[in-house]
Amino acid sequence: INAEYGRYGPLLSDFSYFTSVETFNNKLDNNGDLQDRDEEFRENHLGLLKRFYKVFESVYKYICDINRFIEELDEGIYIQQSLETVFMDSEGKQLLCESLYLYGVMLHVIDIKFDGSVRERILVAYHRYNANKAAVDSHIDDVCKLLRSTGVEGAGGKRPSNYPISYFGRVPIRQDFVNMAIGRLRSDDVYNQMSNYPLPEHRSVALSTQASMLYIILYFAPDLLHNQQAVMREIVDKHFPDNWVLNVYMGITVNLVIEWDTFRAARTALNNTFDNVRSISRKHVQSVPKLCDRALKLLQEGVLVEEYVLDHVPKLMTFLRECNCTLRWLMLHTTKPPTQHKKCKQLHDLVMSHNTQLSDVVALLLNTAQLELVLKDMFKCLLDKKEEKWNSCQTETKERLLELADVFSGTKPLARVEKNDNLQVGITRDTKIILVILCNC
Repeated sequence: INAEYGRYGPLLSDFSYFTSVETFNNKLDNNGDLQDRDEEFRENHLGLLKRFYKVFESVYKYICDINRFIEELDEGIYIQQSLETVFMDSEGKQLLCESLYLYGVMLHVIDIKFDGSVRERILVAYHRYNANKAAVDSHIDDVCKLLRSTGVEGAGGKRPSNYPISYFGRVPIRQDFVNMAIGRLRSDDVYNQMSNYPLPEHRSVALSTQASMLYIILYFAPDLLHNQQAVMREIVDKHFPDNWVLNVYMGITVNLVIEWDTFRAARTALNNTFDNVRSISRKHVQSVPKLCDRALKLLQEGVLVEEYVLDHVPKLMTFLRECNCTLRWLMLHTTKPPTQHKKCKQLHDLVMSHNTQLSDVVALLLNTAQLELVLKDMFKCLLDKKEEKWNSCQTETKERLLELADVFSGTKPLARVEKNDNLQVGITRDTKIILVILCNC
């Protein structure tokens, strides 16, 4: 859908159509060839236009539903529940933070995947071909206002001032809801991941999911990004102490150096991270060969046997965690910046200056994946055999205890073992008790 190319170009107008409807229709009425192409386009692509519009409309309905839910909480419709009590619940704060985050992600993805002029042409075409329905559709105007062009010139292109603040603010959202979501993401371990990453140097990885959420939600609170330097310093120290490139959603990455360049408080807070770039990058680069060698040793035939795995589960998990954290950092920060931003280029060159061999990173990635697969299959096999092994050990325990009781009965002569009725009765009684306990486990 591009006005400059294709035979349908003259039929596809941006939002300027709404200020010159009569002119557009006269042009169409006076050109038979355009009328034929217009009818052809309607027949071939109306279904696709409807699908696109439903996607765009669902984004608007989604944020309207969120706003309605927040209002209902405030009005007391849900008995004994308020916005504060929901945020105090472990699952409630996850859901509320995710709801706002996902709305921001949808806006972000739409602006990345659909150029602003393309979005406008889709909406105008849908409006023209569904005039009767659009006339009674209460959302068409709101959808157009929400998804009108932001002025961004493609990926990595020039951006208008105050982007994406103005884009994210097209549908008002209650500021107390936004502030509570940011507060929880700032202070809490929302997904309880810290216990899975006990080492302090892995804290940013443990909090990476909520760090991505925080990055998106901060655009709904521009005052924090512009003026609240103390708050932004706290956020950076906790979530971005050793990283500045993050995965926002499903492989979509952002570089904070670029994204926060126009926000004074955020930019100033992020500068503290850059003081340790050299040592951080050197540490990760130098650990790659060591981790790769150890992974190869573990993958040698005969090493990962059942007894070894069961005896070294904590050490194996720690090693895999170290591999994944190293890979994550290198894969994010060795990626070439999308623009010729001076600071980004300096940081990228600094990371690559430590003789970073991408072939070694790929080798570590493959070895780690193979090791994880082997361990996964082994743990699965152990769990599948757990009940069978439990029953076998239970039967063997019973037999050995009864055999031990028989030894003291005097009926089974054994060297240097004298008959002892008390021991026989006691062991027999204990055997029954142990069997009851085992059966109840």
